[in-house]
Amino acid sequence: MADHPYRLYGMPGSLYTAKVRAALRKSGLPFREHAVGEPRFLETIVPKIQRWIIPVVETPDGEIWQDGSAILDALTPLMPEDQTPTPEGPVQRVIAHLFELFGGEGLLRPAMHYRWNFDAENLAFLTDDFTNALVPGGDADAKAAFFARSSGRMRQAAAGFGVSPETGTAIEAAYKDFLDRFSAHLHQMPFLLGHRPSIGDYALLGPLYAHMGRDPAPLRLMQTRAPEVFRWCERMNAPDTGTPGHGPEAPAFLPGDEIPDSLAPLLAFIAEDYLPELTAHVAFANDWLAANPDIEPGTNGLKRPGDRSIGMAAFSWRGHDIQTLVMPYRFWLLQRVQDAASALEGDAQTRLGDILSNAGLSDLLTLRTTRRVDRQNHVEVWT
Repeated sequence: MADHPYRLYGMPGSLYTAKVRAALRKSGLPFREHAVGEPRFLETIVPKIQRWIIPVVETPDGEIWQDGSAILDALTPLMPEDQTPTPEGPVQRVIAHLFELFGGEGLLRPAMHYRWNFDAENLAFLTDDFTNALVPGGDADAKAAFFARSSGRMRQAAAGFGVSPETGTAIEAAYKDFLDRFSAHLHQMPFLLGHRPSIGDYALLGPLYAHMGRDPAPLRLMQTRAPEVFRWCERMNAPDTGTPGHGPEAPAFLPGDEIPDSLAPLLAFIAEDYLPELTAHVAFANDWLAANPDIEPGTNGLKRPGDRSIGMAAFSWRGHDIQTLVMPYRFWLLQRVQDAASALEGDAQTRLGDILSNAGLSDLLTLRTTRRVDRQNHVEVWT
């Protein structure tokens, strides 16, 4: 075994790094976070994973884990039993995977809007935050030039998630609605499914902490409008699972595979805010696959295999006609929801059907691409 702890390559402001950092803290495993501007990441790690992407974990044995959900899968067997994030209850497991999908992908619109459209409050913080991670040790001129280039690319990328001057007001209204619903749930219990964070909690932490819980403008909004959500961010980032104000219960999911009633408004929000986008993406992907029938299994059909998007899909969202990037990675997460649901039988199957039907999410279980997505060698491919 090598003489170094687990190495986490990421950034403080990185959405997907946030979920992995929190899980590592709760795992109790020794780890050290490294800047992605370090030579080792650029010269050794990036060639192994075939693209510049974070987070990445390098184990003491030299194994490379990439992608937040895949890293949590690898971490789970190493975590204390009372911290493992995947519920044993079959219905709870489906709901956890549903929030894994929505947390990582469905909140990208507000995450990008609140980061890049509030320069008066955010810019000084973002400049310092980004350049310390991306240009460690660089002089002031080098950092300024690098941030100008990288922030310009990120502002362009925000448009790929439906962020525009026309959609800004709707994005803010939707996000405030989400905060109110999540706050109401957290008033009842400390995490989504009880007194232990699930994979769904870790996914939500990405946007809610890395973007909305650190950048000055959305941080102020969260602290003033949704202090329960801010305290949840603190609990998620703590090395233990202390839940002051929520009773003395040990870290555990709700007994009896229970789904709390207070999650119903959040599930309905997913149906309203994210299901139309996911539906449009699946339709686009199926048309794209039909137009590209010769894609070899185990490849993604892209000229640059490290690219993440196959195009832009149009749909209606809160009164706006928008286009967003279609990424097969989302279908991989969707499959995790559907695979967990397909394992249900009897009463559990009936209960899940009722929960999703009442929320307007029944279509989620039949929304499929004509070919499945797999992850091989850290890249999304078609099977």
